Parts: sequence; structure tokens; C-alpha cells
Amino acid sequence: MTRVSVDRDRCTGHGRCYTLAPDVFDADEVGHSILRVAEVSGELERHAVMGAENCPERAITLSC
Repeated sequence: MTRVSVDRDRCTGHGRCYTLAPDVFDADEVGHSILRVAEVSGELERHAVMGAENCPERAITLSC
């Protein structure tokens, strides 16, 4: 299982994560990323990786 976290201070709301991985990430009222799930595996883990890799601010961290 992989733990997902979003650094709210670094996120500026580009929306790439929740566009690419809507089952893992969502947007708050101003468009900043929030998590739908904090621990992922399997297909959701692949989605979380895609969201993290496409975050221009590197605000998403994945850890074991």
C-alpha cells in the first residue's frame, strides 16, 4: 500500500492531478488539490503516480 499526501502550501491549483486521477484526487472550493483516498494500491496507485508525476509544483508525495 502507498500513502499519498498533498502539500497544500505548494499546490497552486493547476488541476492536473484531479484531471488525470479523479479517483484519487479532487479539488477544493478554489481548485487546490485534496485527496479522495490517502492510501492506494493497484490501479489507484498507478493513478496516484500519474498525478504526482504531472504536478508542476511537486506538491504530491507518495510513500510506502
